[in-house]
Amino acid sequence: MSTKTLSQTINQLDEQEARWFAVYTRYKREKWVGGMLKEKGIDAYVPVQKVTRKYTRKIKHLEIPLISCYIFVKITKKEYVPVLETPDVVTFVKIARDLIAIPEREINLMKRVTGEQYEITAQTRALEVGNRVRIATGNLTGMEGMLVQKENGKQFVVELDQLGYQLLLQIPQEQLELI
Repeated sequence: MSTKTLSQTINQLDEQEARWFAVYTRYKREKWVGGMLKEKGIDAYVPVQKVTRKYTRKIKHLEIPLISCYIFVKITKKEYVPVLETPDVVTFVKIARDLIAIPEREINLMKRVTGEQYEITAQTRALEVGNRVRIATGNLTGMEGMLVQKENGKQFVVELDQLGYQLLLQIPQEQLELI
């Protein structure tokens, strides 16, 4: 079994078999992007939950995305570029630089969970000082480092030592993933 070198990337797009992938969208554009992709004939899924919000003068029943800024598409290789060309699509969600397919069973589980009448909150695993983390989005995607400090529970200071220097970056939690 060979190990993956730094220059190799994994791409699980297939010519014939459609597979599920996560797509990162602009803030509060998930349902709109899902509709645009369906108009293009692309199988798109936006997991939503039904919630009731009580305000001073009214009660609102809303459908909000389960995972903010994420939608899921079931595509083949030829549909990759049309997805990226859709307005308000930012990028495909990758692990490091790898485009990894999401198993059908996980999408089906999400569909079952969102079909229930319970209020659901999607939460990432808690990050603690000392954890090894990877930057999941932005220009530094794939860089790994050590979480050295939490600030306000929303910003994290990560020490990156891959460049031969120790860089301390202040990064929002949603851009980090636990290794």
